[in-house]
Amino acid sequence: MRYVQLRAFHYVAICGGFSRAAEALCLTQPAISDQVRKLEEEYDVILFNRHKKQVSLTRAGQQLLEITRRLFDVEKQALELLSESRALRAESLRVVADSAHHMLHILGRFRERYPGIAMVVSSGNSEEVIAQLYDYEAEVGILGEVPESRDFEVIKLSSTPLIAFTNHDHPLSGRKAITLAELAEQPLVLRERGSKTRQSIEAAARAQGLALTPSIEAEGREAVREIVATGGGVGVVSAAEFGQDPRLVPIRLSDSEVLMDEALVCLRERAAGKVIRAFFETAREVAAAG
Repeated sequence: MRYVQLRAFHYVAICGGFSRAAEALCLTQPAISDQVRKLEEEYDVILFNRHKKQVSLTRAGQQLLEITRRLFDVEKQALELLSESRALRAESLRVVADSAHHMLHILGRFRERYPGIAMVVSSGNSEEVIAQLYDYEAEVGILGEVPESRDFEVIKLSSTPLIAFTNHDHPLSGRKAITLAELAEQPLVLRERGSKTRQSIEAAARAQGLALTPSIEAEGREAVREIVATGGGVGVVSAAEFGQDPRLVPIRLSDSEVLMDEALVCLRERAAGKVIRAFFETAREVAAAG
């Protein structure tokens, strides 16, 4: 097994084809195909399903890709370490967040310090954040919990209670606080099941023998907000994420303080990467200052 064979396989897998891999590596397609073929023949294994001009990973190919992702990420870290004296090059950082609100102050500081680094910020619930980190689809995640797994490097950003909220025309809009039992009687607008917010409020209700059944299940925090604002029911959100929307009224939960932790996380095996390390260092400075 040679390095060039693994590299050829890796780029075909992540680029989605032999031609694209050849372009990415500045090689010819026959050269890429030959390296992958030799790797398959040497170990008597099929790594790609080939159908006309389409390729897809076999089970063995998927397992090998998990390994080569780590291999080439470590190679990148080694290169960064050896060039530590240089300034951060034009790089990119992919961040996936269950709520971008919790990292806005970090983003501002980071952009001031490293203007050459392009950032891509996407959204997802807690399950999706974890999945994207494990799949190397993002380098950094923002989670509505502090993960227990030792796979992650973690910085706790905040801890705030869950609250209910309605629009100004709702019968509860004049209330400062309600109980979970009262909340359970309302037409609820809750996020999808993978949401940590929903999991936390449902767990608090179960502890009191209550069941929270959503009238509307919405994908994402903004969708819940818009539905509640137009009179669709009562929503639940972290107090830190409620924001300043004049259409909405916050209502405290009087008999149960459900705290939501927000954490900045990355895979521990990737924490030494130069860009990831710079982002975490910035986050620690902001957390210490605020």
